[in-house]
Order: sequence, then structure tokens, then C-alpha cells
Amino acid sequence: MENPGGNQTPIVELILVGFGNGPELQPPLFLLFLVIYLAAVAGNLLIVVLVVADRHLHTPMYYFLANLSAVEICSVSTSLPRLIGSLATGDRTISLQNCYVQFHFGVILSTTQGHLLTAMCIDRYLAICHPLRYPALMNGRVCCHMVAWAWIIAISYSIMLEMLILQLTYCGPKEFDHLVCDFAPTNSFCGRADKLSIGTNYVSIILALTNFLLSLASYTSIIISILRIRSSTGRQKAFSTCSSHLIVVTIFNVCVIINYVVPVFRPSPLQYKILSVFYGSLIPLINPVLYSLRNKEVKQALRTTIEKLAAFRHRHRV
Repeated sequence: MENPGGNQTPIVELILVGFGNGPELQPPLFLLFLVIYLAAVAGNLLIVVLVVADRHLHTPMYYFLANLSAVEICSVSTSLPRLIGSLATGDRTISLQNCYVQFHFGVILSTTQGHLLTAMCIDRYLAICHPLRYPALMNGRVCCHMVAWAWIIAISYSIMLEMLILQLTYCGPKEFDHLVCDFAPTNSFCGRADKLSIGTNYVSIILALTNFLLSLASYTSIIISILRIRSSTGRQKAFSTCSSHLIVVTIFNVCVIINYVVPVFRPSPLQYKILSVFYGSLIPLINPVLYSLRNKEVKQALRTTIEKLAAFRHRHRV
């Protein structure tokens, strides 16, 4: 955007196009994303509360699950409230600085989510393939270190991107054809934008492929070990401990690979929005459903908590 004098006018405000201007779509989309947001926050918060409150869930698997749920609460809270607000008011503008903030929080949280899912793969691998050594290999200290490193890598990656972005100038377009502030799939910067391209593409490839290969190696070993179990009941019990996580990690990795790793599958803006909604909103929504409906320990913890609350209320009434 240039003025008559030929000087470039700095862009300080963006318009997130979202799903367009169709007024007939705004109310149903508002209700849809509001329900998704409330359900995702409530479901993941329930997982965190159950893991903290029930001592039977004080195990490495549920420690990682609680951390993953906390990350997903933050993730949907970074993107969806702004989208819901724009659908409710029709105001799709956002300052460039706020867009940068949302982008960096999104990078940190999505990267941490990927590392936590990989940590859960390693945990399941050790539990099923090395059950006798599992308590020693996956103790509380190791779990804390794995979670800490997930955050350290994610924050370091975001700082690297921030250092690259500070050397560039955003030069358009002012209308950002996306649902959230994601500069990774755009060429919107003036200056040495190739540095940002390397940062968002090459480093993303390294991080995503590392997580993918570790997850693939873990589950390949898990499946081989399960198939060696002679009892069909034993095979079913072993697979049930990791089936929910396998579904989630598969969906997450497929979405990440399509969006950032495989150039030939670079999606169109509409496809990118759909995929963004899927892994940014629906995965945090389906995670609690999968882990609660397919997991006996979580269902038992939920029943115990409800019984304790009912007993507490009964005592206070009396």
C-alpha cells in the first residue's frame, strides 16, 4: 500500500477474512465455534482435574495427558475467542502486534503439543515393550524433564522466529485470508523474507519429521509386541491402552505434514482453513472424548469424583 509520494505506509492493522462476509453464515458459525470452544475447554479441564484429584491416575501416561489437556486449553483459548468475537460483532480487524502475539503463542502451543504426543508414544512403547524396566525408565523425574524439554524446544523455536520477523517489515496484504494469525503459509514480508521461509519451513520439517519418526518407530514396536502376545484377551487389553492415543497422534501428524511438510500438498486458502479448524479446534475437542469414553480408568475416576461430590453435597444438606 503506497501513498502518492511513493513512500510505503506501514501496515498496523489487519483484517482476518475468516469465512467471508456472508451474513447468513455468521450466526450458525458463531454457535458452532462457541460450542466447540466451551466443550473443548470443559472436557480438557475435566481431564486435568481428574488426573490431579484421583491418585490412581498419578502415572506417567496420565501426567502427560494432563499436560496435553492444559496445552490444548491454552491453544483453543489463543485462537477461538478472537474468531468467536469477530463472528458475533462482525469486526474482523486485529492490530499487527496482536497478530504477532497470537502467532507466537500458536507456534509455542502447537509445537509443545506435538512433542507431548511424541512423549506419550515413548511412554506407551516403554510400558508395553519393556514392562519390567518401565517403572525405572519412566520415573517422575524423567517425565518432568520430557515435559520441560517440550516447552523449551517450542519456546526456543518461537524466539528464533521472532528474531527473524524483527528483521523484516510486514508489507501486505492487509486482508489476511485465514481464520487466525499464521504467517507460516504466507509471503507477506519485505526484506530477507527467505530467512523467515527457512525458519518456518525447514525447521518445521525437522521438528515435525522427528516427532513423526519417533511416533512411527514407537508404534511399530508396540504393534509387533502386541502381535506376539498369544492370548487374544491380552492383545486386546494391550492395544486398548494406546488405541486412543494412536488415533490422536495419527490425526495430528497427518494435518501437520499436509500443512507444513509436503509441498506438493500445499492447500488452497479454503482447504487450509478447514484443516486449521480440524487440528486447531476439533482435536482438542475429541481428545477428552476419546480418552474418557475408551479408557476404563478415566471413567472410573469420573464416577468416583461424582460420588464424592454427591456425598459432599448430601452431608452439607443434612
